This record gives sequence, structure tokens and C-alpha cells, in this order.
Amino acid sequence: MTSLGKLVFVDLHESKGDKFMNEDDERLSLAYENLEDLPYNLIECFAGFAKTLDLSHNRFMNVDFLSRFTGLTAIILDHNLISSNTVFPYLPNVTLVWLNHNKIKQLHPFIRKLRTSFPELRYLSLMGNEAAPSYLNGGSVYEYFQYRLFVISWFPHLIHLDDCVVTNEQREEAKRLYHRSFFDKFPLSSMSFTSENSANGIPSYIRAIHSKLVDTFIQWDRRHTKPIANHQGSDNESQSNAII
Repeated sequence: MTSLGKLVFVDLHESKGDKFMNEDDERLSLAYENLEDLPYNLIECFAGFAKTLDLSHNRFMNVDFLSRFTGLTAIILDHNLISSNTVFPYLPNVTLVWLNHNKIKQLHPFIRKLRTSFPELRYLSLMGNEAAPSYLNGGSVYEYFQYRLFVISWFPHLIHLDDCVVTNEQREEAKRLYHRSFFDKFPLSSMSFTSENSANGIPSYIRAIHSKLVDTFIQWDRRHTKPIANHQGSDNESQSNAII
């Protein structure tokens, strides 16, 4: 796995964790600390300036605390308990997310929610998850490419997925195979609602309605769109009938 550079380590047993931090570095690593939640004092100390946060090899399942790290650009959560139900807070500055070797079993609606949380994502890695079939977990070549194209279709700025660069050919094929429904072309993060009691200025009931509409239209698309193999088969059958 590619290193992101020198990371600063914090001793959780010290009352003054800031003496282990170099503010100029803007990087915080809490890897291998057996954490399932982030201590309040660490959030207070480092949320204001940390840009890269390494939480790999812990037991994180809920990541609501990330909403306090508004300046983050990179999040590393390899080897945790992130599941398909995990919802990340809206962090528009994040361009890199690593979620390798977690408990993600289903891509949808996880990927849609991930896109809403990180609309500017450019580097994403999901290797080692059940939802990301590859040579790491016995997935076939066909399954791997279908997974890859599906993920690419959700992130217009993505330039690197897992261990490979996203090519122009893959992006075009992803657009052709996985067209987005009408409502999904208007991401929730772009809506301008205001409310003192709602996260990110968007009322919770609006979020719920948007999520329900998107899910409904995606399910409709799936019921009315034939699998790729069927389309190819129909084309071949039509050609055969025409020849006959």
C-alpha cells in the first residue's frame, strides 16, 4: 500500500496529546489503537487543523465524529468494521478515502451515500471487501470489471480506484452501462436549505425524502433495464432473425 508520508502518532494515555502533534504536518495517525470511537479530547485538540487522518487497524463502525474534522482531505480506515450501513458525514474537501479490508458487503446504496458524503472524491480504495470482487477475495474477472465500472459511474472526479488508474475508456463505458436516474443528477449536498437544528443546513426530513426518491427510481431502473448479457443476446437474436 502506498505511504501517504510521515504520520504523527499520538499517545492516548497522555493527557496532553498536542505535544505529540506537529501542527505544520497536519497529519494525525491513531492506527493500531483498538479504538471504536474517537476520544473527545483528541477531537478538541486536532479537529481544527488535521488534513490527513489515519484510523486504520481499529474497530470503527460509526464515524459520525468525522463531521468535526471539517478540513480533512484524506481519510484512511483500512482494517476496521465499516459496513454497508455506515454513513459518512458530508465532507466536501475530502479527495482520498481508503476503506480496504472492512465489512462492506453491498455496493448499493453504500456507494450512493459515499458519493453524497464526498462529492469531490478522486482516490478511493475498497479492496478486500466482499462488495469489491477481485483476486483478493476470489472474484472473477467479469465481476471485478462490473464492480469497477459501477463505482466509477458514481464519482465524476475519480482518477484512481483500488490499485488502478481510472481510464477514459472505463469512464465512458461506466456512463453507458450505469446511467443515473433523474433525481440522482441533483445531489443532496447541492441543495441550499437552512435550519439551525439540521446538520449541514439541510433538514432531516428533506434528506429522508431525497433518499427515498433516489432508491425508488434506481429500483425502477433495475426492473426496466435488462442485464448486459441479455441485451447482447437480444441483439444477436435479432441479427439472426434478420438473416433468416
